[in-house]
Amino acid sequence: IQELLRVMRTIDDRIVHELNTTIPTASFVGKVDPGQTCKELYKSLMDAHTKRERIIKNCISQTSAVVKTLKEEREKANEDVALLKQLRKEQTKLKLMQSELNVEEVVNDRSWKVL
Repeated sequence: IQELLRVMRTIDDRIVHELNTTIPTASFVGKVDPGQTCKELYKSLMDAHTKRERIIKNCISQTSAVVKTLKEEREKANEDVALLKQLRKEQTKLKLMQSELNVEEVVNDRSWKVL
């Protein structure tokens, strides 16, 4: 998921470049509608933020369900070391995804401040 989000954050990572290439220089003002171009950039950024947040929340939901199931199984099979390892692995994954949601918020805030 982290690799997927890294790729999906390209627009945020390049927001200054995107703005510089979106806003026309004086020689191109008549050829490009800066208002429309900015609206398109804004929509693109909003769509990217919404899509990434939805993906992260979906992963959190799925992993939470797995953790819940593993906890229930763990209560029944108290001595199962493999089950305990799997539970801890899924709990770690869940924590990483939850922290990724915080990272997403920071990335979004940074992009909106530039825009």
